[in-house]
Amino acid sequence: MLDKTYQVAPNPIFHDQGTLYVLFTGESQTPSSHRLGPKIYDYYLYHYVAAGRGQFITEDHTYKLNAGDSFLIHPGQLVSYVSDRQQPWHYHWVAFAGQQADKLVKQAGFSASSPVARTAALYEQNGSHIRQHLQQMLQAFYTQKDSSDLASLGYLHLIMAEAGELLTREAALPGAESITRRTVKQMIHYMSSQYAHPVSIEDMCSSIGYNRAYLSRIFKKETGMTPVTYLLKLRIDKARQLLRERPELSTQQIAASVGLTDALYFSKQFRRFYDVSPSQYRSSIQPPEVQE
Repeated sequence: MLDKTYQVAPNPIFHDQGTLYVLFTGESQTPSSHRLGPKIYDYYLYHYVAAGRGQFITEDHTYKLNAGDSFLIHPGQLVSYVSDRQQPWHYHWVAFAGQQADKLVKQAGFSASSPVARTAALYEQNGSHIRQHLQQMLQAFYTQKDSSDLASLGYLHLIMAEAGELLTREAALPGAESITRRTVKQMIHYMSSQYAHPVSIEDMCSSIGYNRAYLSRIFKKETGMTPVTYLLKLRIDKARQLLRERPELSTQQIAASVGLTDALYFSKQFRRFYDVSPSQYRSSIQPPEVQE
């Protein structure tokens, strides 16, 4: 039989308002069939199941949870949660509030209708850092140092980041196609934000964490272009815009501004896409001089 344990530590810095703050954190090995609620809270209360299992119950749904899963109680949400009779859960929790709390929760992907992060798969395969962050937060509060207030915000963001990553994966689970589409969007976002720098497709593949052959294959299937062609066209299109809007810039300066340091290569590729050189294109869009 498991012994009942309970420990909690409040933030040594008192908060009743502010941008974002942690109120307290704790952990408990619950007894068999231990129940809390139905009740409401006036702050966010995040629970991480370290061992055992139980149920989280809202007005609309009952969630059966296992080790590695987590759930987030929203302010004003009527909830109950009860540990399993045979394998009562051991969980850690953190309470937080503040003007930016809603934004943090939404960024992670939680909502009142989607309050559970099914992190058990990651827990079994690779382990989770969430429990470690919650334990570190608890120990920081036990020190009673003012600095632990700031440290708790760092741990809170790390917890929400990891839970949010799993929520994003879960949202993509209905089919491989949706995962593929999300990966292609990542590639497009990377290229759209990095085109001005001398980055390569290899850099992008390394950043996203897949091999080049796989990314090239799914990208072409979704867009009809290879990543190399897409990035090049993106750069040429941006250069075309600069040729129209920034007449004071030289062709070489524009080439460098879109990540192409070789002006001759830039001119050749510009002609490939638009059948004219950059200077010819600029001349064609400039208004004729007025004759006096």
